[in-house]
Amino acid sequence: MLPNPHEIFASFEKGEIEREELQSLMALHARELIQEMEEDYQNPATALIENLLARRAASKLIKRHGEKCVREILFCLSGKPNFPPASYLWNANHPDLPLYCFLRMRRTPVFRLLEVEIAGRDVNVVVEHGSPKNAETRKEKIRMVRDDQWKLKIA
Repeated sequence: MLPNPHEIFASFEKGEIEREELQSLMALHARELIQEMEEDYQNPATALIENLLARRAASKLIKRHGEKCVREILFCLSGKPNFPPASYLWNANHPDLPLYCFLRMRRTPVFRLLEVEIAGRDVNVVVEHGSPKNAETRKEKIRMVRDDQWKLKIA
């Protein structure tokens, strides 16, 4: 499995990989995104429905918890080891990117944020990821805790 961009940048900053390897690994991720854009171009109706569903889900999350908090949760999830959707969430903390683009309602691999429960330092989320078929979708409850600097970390 290809490491997610969050892990690639961490390896580069630690000196474990060189700049050329960083660029080649990020190019692989870029090719995946370009392939999805080509699929959207070939199936505009499907892409529109996916877009509208993701916008609606993102809007609900923002109303309940605020955009900053949702972005922080998504970015924290990108650092979770062996978490398949992490490769789509690694830059969720950038406010220039719309929040809905990180949610994948029907497109494979699916990523949905089903529940968010915030209680002081503790944040519990229920995510659904995997195949768009309900029987093959995996639900996972993930607990996060804020550290002394109030940054969110996987517990």
